[in-house]
Parts: sequence; C-alpha cells; structure tokens
Amino acid sequence: MSDLEIHHLSVQELAQSYRKGLLSPLNVVQYLLDRIKKLNPGLHAFQEICAERALCEARAAEDRFAAGNDPGPLCGIPYAVKDLYDVGGMATTAGTRLLEENIAEEDSRAVSKLTSAGMVLLGKTFTVQFAFGGVGINHDQGTPHNPWKQEHYVPGGSSSGSAVAVASGMVPIALGTDTGGSVRIPAAHCGIAGLKTTIGSVSRTGIYPLSWALDTPGPLTRDINDAHLVYAALQGRDLLDPATMGVGVVEKNIKGVLKKDVQGLKAAFCETLFFDDVEEESIAAVREAGNVLKSLGMDVSRMEIPEVQHIFSYGRRELMVAAEGYAVNERLLEKHFSELDPVVAHRLKNGLLLSAKDYLLVSREWERQRASIVNTLKDVDVLLVPTTQIPARPVAEIDTDMETYSAYNQKCLRNTSIGNMLNLCAVTVPCGMDSRGMPMGLMIYGKPFAEEMVLRVAKAYTETTGCLRQYPDLNWVNSL
Repeated sequence: MSDLEIHHLSVQELAQSYRKGLLSPLNVVQYLLDRIKKLNPGLHAFQEICAERALCEARAAEDRFAAGNDPGPLCGIPYAVKDLYDVGGMATTAGTRLLEENIAEEDSRAVSKLTSAGMVLLGKTFTVQFAFGGVGINHDQGTPHNPWKQEHYVPGGSSSGSAVAVASGMVPIALGTDTGGSVRIPAAHCGIAGLKTTIGSVSRTGIYPLSWALDTPGPLTRDINDAHLVYAALQGRDLLDPATMGVGVVEKNIKGVLKKDVQGLKAAFCETLFFDDVEEESIAAVREAGNVLKSLGMDVSRMEIPEVQHIFSYGRRELMVAAEGYAVNERLLEKHFSELDPVVAHRLKNGLLLSAKDYLLVSREWERQRASIVNTLKDVDVLLVPTTQIPARPVAEIDTDMETYSAYNQKCLRNTSIGNMLNLCAVTVPCGMDSRGMPMGLMIYGKPFAEEMVLRVAKAYTETTGCLRQYPDLNWVNSL
C-alpha cells in the first residue's frame, strides 16, 4: 500500500490493513506525525502534538495484536481532540494563551474511553476562544486555514482545528464539541462528516465547558461508519456528568457496521425557517439530496414544524450561552479582559444582561419545546435541512468589523443552534460544492438518542454519492 493512500483510509480500512499485516499502527502513526509536521505550519490545525504518547500507544496496540488481544476495530487508530478536552500532562488552553499553564492532571472521560479501545492520540487541535463562535476565527492563538483554498477561508467553528485536521488527512478522526453547531459548522465548511450527539449520551467530564445546558461532544470524520464506531465507544453513563444519568438508551450497546438499507424510512424537509435566507446553491443541493434518498427507497416529504419557529423566535440562546460561559470564565473576563479575543470577550460579557428569572424561564421553555417536538416527529425518522445558510468565505471578507462578523456568525449558527435548543441529534455531510469551490452541507436531524438512525441515513447517502471521498488539493500547502 503506497504512502499516498494512508491518509485517505477509513477506520475500517486501517483496521483491516492491520489485521492483514499490510500496515502497522506504529508505521501509520509515524506517517501521520510526519504529515502533520509538513502540513500544520500552513493549515494551523494542531495546537500541540503529543508524539511521544502517540508512539507509545501505537506500540501498545501492536503488542496487543501480537499477543492475540484484539479489543476491537478502534485499536491502533489515530485521532486528535479539540483543545477543550483534558489530556493528562498537557495544557487545556480553550483557545487562549492565558491558560497555557492549565495542565490537566488526567485524561477526560472521552479520551480515557478511546484509550481503552486502543486508539492513539496524536495531539490537540485549535478552537475558537472558549469555543464561543461559529465562524472559526481566533484572534489570540490564530485561525486554522480551510484546506479547500489557498486563500485563507474560514474553517467554521468552534471545532475549527479538528475539522481542518480531518479534512486535510492529518488524522482520520478528531473530537469536537457542539453547543450551537460547533461540530457541524466546521465539518460542513471543510467537507467532512460531523456528528452532534444528544445531550446525555456522551460524558462531558474533563471537557472545558461553555454551556452546561447545551454542550455535547461529537466526532468529526471522513466516513460515517467511523463516526458510528467512535460514538459507540464514547456513549454511556458517567456519575460525574449528571446529564448522562437516568437515560437508559445510553446503555445500548452499538457495535459493528451500520445498515445501509433505508428502504421505507421517512424523511421530511423541514420547511419552517431552515430554508429561509439560505443561498440558492445550498438549497438546490439539499433538495437534490432528498431525491437521492428517495431513489434509495425512502419516503421524502415536506412538513412544517411549529416548535422550530417558536424556539427560534423565543430567542435568548446566545445570552443563555453567554451567561453560562461568563460564569465559567469570570476570573479571566474580570482580570484579563483586554488580553482576550475582543470578539469573544465582548460577546461573553453580554451574559451579564440575562437575569436569573429569564434564565429559568428560557430553560423551562426549552424543556417544553423539546417534549413537544418529539411528539411532532413521531411519524418521521429524519429531517433534511441545509447545515448553514452560507458556505465558507474568506477571512478577509468576514473579519472586518463586529457587525460583519456577527452577521456571518448568525448565518453559520441559525440552523444548527435550533437542534441544540431542541436537543435533537444530527449529522452533517457534504452535498456538493458551491460556485467558489467550497463544500456545502446537508444536515440530517433525528429525534433525541436516534444517532444510529441519522448515521444510517447519512451512510446510505454518502456511499451512494461518494461525497466523503472527495479531497482538497493540498499542493499549495506542500509548496510552502
């Protein structure tokens, strides 16, 4: 197998190659570490590399295989994590140089679970400061470079580095977090898959918080089965994260390969709000995705969903997130305000405008709408909508003033943040390229804890269209 193919291999392809003796975890990890060294100066995806740990874990995976101890399909698979996840002995900076001495004592629960599955951690990726923004710009530590263009296009946020690392083939899998779209937006902007999990399905212990009410971890991948396998390893109860307790479906054991057959499943274009003010190219691409699914035997219709309009019109999501984010970062905001990313710092300070009464009222309203939409969707398996209102654009077009930034940020976040407020699960996959040559995203929404359903539909679509087997030309990076 040639070196040129390694960085395009899926988890299952790597796993099969290991077991056939065509590749070894140590060789693959060294190859990817070399690739990161070559590409990262131009793409700015990785905040820190843990080469020593990676090589040690790769050797351990090889020893497991040699001893006949095969823990499963993730053994020896390299991955990266957003710089919100604690990794023992490494700093969790959450996108700010002020936290460079914030050294974690132990791994986050998610990293611990993937280590137990035999995965190999290569490093930590850049994020928007405090994970508060859908554009992907970080004025403090720098903004990752969307690999689809030599000109600096935004990567989407806040899991910006994770998306760039996966899209450029520096790693097959990276973990992100999603509070208002922070897995799905960068995945859509960079032309890969991103899974937003249901709150309560995956532990957040050891992950730097933005919003206790909305944060949820999720994988970014180039293959839907890969997302499924990582989700299976991550999900489950954790006494240290109360959100995961009392949710029986989380204990469900999900293994193996997703079903490709979607015959008889029901999908609907949600016509309420999601298609309003979306670029026409994206609308056409999402509608065509519905035709693809219809050709595979799905029942594809259209429907209005009143809960969507209600929860969006009710507003205050950004203030809710800002209020919780301010509570987490109060010390830094009060003592080092001028040293923080000015866009993030000013947006977080708006959290002080939300009263305790309004915070409680909004929380209760979200609970009511979450219960209501489950009933509304009782006869529908998935919803089909555009992931964002607009694909990625050049940093120079967006990062001009607060008004321009805010307008683009809202176009990134509107369709995704509705799913966070309603606690739906979702996956985004590419559904074509716009006239500038940038990826467009199809978002597949499902009911709470229906991750396997949205991934099943995504698998059928992506394997039919081959959309996750399209890669950016990185010759411009290689020539730097």
